[in-house]
Amino acid sequence: MEHPLISNLDNLTTDELSSKVNELNNKLSIATRSGNGHLCNQIRMALESYRNKYQEKLQETYKKQTGGRDFDNKIDIK
Repeated sequence: MEHPLISNLDNLTTDELSSKVNELNNKLSIATRSGNGHLCNQIRMALESYRNKYQEKLQETYKKQTGGRDFDNKIDIK
């Protein structure tokens, strides 16, 4: 479940998204050690939002690098 209060993440670069994910992981670690379960849930939702956008951007970058070529018909593993 993504966090409902996080606005559009399209304008962030992959580096910015990566640093935000690292920052949120550190905050989640602190919240877990303090035993604040509600805060942990909020941070996990925010993490999911940033991770999803990060993965989306990585996939876009990969498609640009490969020229949008589809290799599904080239390799057949059965």
